[in-house]
Amino acid sequence: MFECAVCGCKKSRLEAVTEVFKVDGSYVLVEEVPAEVCDRCGEQSFSLDTAEKVRQTVAGGVPPVRSVEMRVFAFDPEELSSATGAPLRDRGADG
Repeated sequence: MFECAVCGCKKSRLEAVTEVFKVDGSYVLVEEVPAEVCDRCGEQSFSLDTAEKVRQTVAGGVPPVRSVEMRVFAFDPEELSSATGAPLRDRGADG
């Protein structure tokens, strides 16, 4: 039975999702991955069989169906702490 690891909701739906994985220091985009998606918060969960199939697909030497350029941004925690008025490390579990 499903229980979301993030919010504890017990309701989910099966969807084909697109996910970015980091493999050997490189990022790969895998489309149409079957996932259980939490109805409340949208957290995606993959079965062990699905995770293994993704690993085999990426590491198995099969050429990708296409390549895409991806923009990369660095998250600045100082920017967030100045907006909230408190450093992230000093904030409690609620905030």
